[in-house]
Amino acid sequence: MTGDGAHGESDPQLVASALAGRQAAYAALMARHREAVFRLARHHTGDEGEALDVTQEAFIAAFASLAKFDAARPFRAWIMRIAVNKCRDWARRRTVRRLFRMARPLEDAFDVADQGLDPEAEAISRRELARVSAAVAALPANLKDPLILCRLEGMSMAEAADVLGLTEKAVETRIYRARQKLSEMLEG
Repeated sequence: MTGDGAHGESDPQLVASALAGRQAAYAALMARHREAVFRLARHHTGDEGEALDVTQEAFIAAFASLAKFDAARPFRAWIMRIAVNKCRDWARRRTVRRLFRMARPLEDAFDVADQGLDPEAEAISRRELARVSAAVAALPANLKDPLILCRLEGMSMAEAADVLGLTEKAVETRIYRARQKLSEMLEG
């Protein structure tokens, strides 16, 4: 995924071309990595719309910082680190929004219609997937990030450690703890 793609250029070559003003080169980088960034964001947010926003923010930030990219390191790890940071920004904003919603007068809270889906309309497997996705999204970021990168995105522990700025052992430990916490959440 980081090597040859539709344009036959490596990620570092595409970055150099984009920095030289070739818009198509940056579009090729986006096309090559947007699915992985979107999946990461969707697992973090639990919502496709929010994930699209986070994905867009990540690529905008990456484009703005493209000159800082180190061609000796994988582009995918670099963009995923930016995406993780954008997911954390999103989580902080969500916490602030929740505090403001909680501050509304109680009678306003009853005006909100239930947006939940009819349980009969969804298959059991779909509900279970949504339940697991929600549990993953509810994990603390320090546990969620390594789990998403390694188990859902297929990164090695070394790659995830690089993205998160941790040791491989710390990634391994956090994945173990994330699994324990998920088990507790899903059984409870």
